[in-house]
Formats: sequence, C-alpha cells, structure tokens
Amino acid sequence: MGSIVSTPVPAYAAAAVSAPQPSLPFTIPLAAGPVRPWVDRTLAGVTALLGSVCFALLARVQPDARGHGTHEQLGLEPCGWPLAYGIPCPTCGCTTAACLLVHGRVIDAVRTQPFGAAAAAFGLFLAVHATLCLLRGRSFVDLLVRLPFWRLVLGSVLLLLLAWGYTWITWPSR
Repeated sequence: MGSIVSTPVPAYAAAAVSAPQPSLPFTIPLAAGPVRPWVDRTLAGVTALLGSVCFALLARVQPDARGHGTHEQLGLEPCGWPLAYGIPCPTCGCTTAACLLVHGRVIDAVRTQPFGAAAAAFGLFLAVHATLCLLRGRSFVDLLVRLPFWRLVLGSVLLLLLAWGYTWITWPSR
C-alpha cells in the first residue's frame, strides 16, 4: 500500500468549528477560509463599509430625470462625452441607474442603464453578503475565490458594450 501524504494544516484553519452551525448555504466557517481570518474580516469590513456609504449617498440624491447626470448632485463634473461628441459615454447613466435601484425603482434603473443597474445590484449583493459573513462568522473571501472571475469580467464587458449601444440608441429621446 502507498502512503498518503498530507499537508500541514495552518493553525488558524485547525480551529474550525466541527459542530454544525446555522449558516448561509454557500459559505464556509471563517477559520476554514482560503485566507487568514484577519484578512477575510478586513476585506468583508471594507466591502460592507463601502457598500453602506454608496447606498447612503445614492439614497440622499434624486435620480436625474434625463437618465444621466445624477453624479453632478454628488459634486462631480458633468460628463464631457456628450458635450464634446454629442453621444453618451459607455457609463452615462450608471449613477442614475444605481440611484434608481437604491430608491426601489428597479425597472426604471434597467431602462436607464442596464450595466449600471447590474453593477449596482452586484455591489449591493456583495455588501449584504459581507455584512452577513461578518455577523455570522463565515468566510467572505471563500465565495469570491469560487466565483468564475474571467466569465464575470467577460460578461461585464459585454454587458457594458451592449448597454452603451442601448444608451446611445435611446439618447436623443432623453
């Protein structure tokens, strides 16, 4: 019989709780995560904080009726593309779509800028997931490393280009 070679288990992973705990269905205990617990907690905390700040900022402003320009209420400059070229930039309407989503107007968000609505929804999901992982002692990073990264990147770029085309087509109607 051959021998089975095992790799040493890091001390932080050896402390994983063996008793079953109620948990999110797609997470693992913090100590069994792919990175040290303090790194996991830091990333989850930063993600939850950024998501909360973005949500609060978007909840305080009103979506621009033109379908773009909501970012100006946050103190940012108007987009230069429409001024220079007469067409929307690839992300024109993203802040407005995110604002509409935060205000509960999901259909209007998708109609305004599909990519912006999808990006905002994904950001909100990550913030909620990070918060739940912090509260429940689960690994936040585990889900991130299991996501199909390159498929998400390719899908995001494709959605961005399609949404830009959609925004460009509907631009004169705003």
